[in-house]
Amino acid sequence: MALGEIGAEAQAEREARARKEEKRLLKIFRKIDEDRKKTVLGLIQRAAFMRVMLEDLEEDINIFGVTERFQQGEQEPYDRERPSSKVYNQMNGSYQKLIKQLTDLLPKGDGYKKDGDPFEQF
Repeated sequence: MALGEIGAEAQAEREARARKEEKRLLKIFRKIDEDRKKTVLGLIQRAAFMRVMLEDLEEDINIFGVTERFQQGEQEPYDRERPSSKVYNQMNGSYQKLIKQLTDLLPKGDGYKKDGDPFEQF
């Protein structure tokens, strides 16, 4: 199998996972008022993408770790943060902020507070 085909398969799989996450989030936001719907749809798409990427980065970190040995030229080798770990940390912070923003857009009442808040179960 050619390298491009492997990448295409992985991309298709990521897109399917993102669509599944979008559907899950859309279900949570089904009662949102029409004025906020366009804003929410864009945020949900970003959140779904970020969640899938974070899952992939977590898998990479679980396999390869957070740090790696690095040597540049004649310098002594040292441990440094792996680029995927750095991306994970930055994206995770953005994802948390995005989820908070989405949560704040949920309508009050209608079972969204207390035990019924879907993000409490998340």
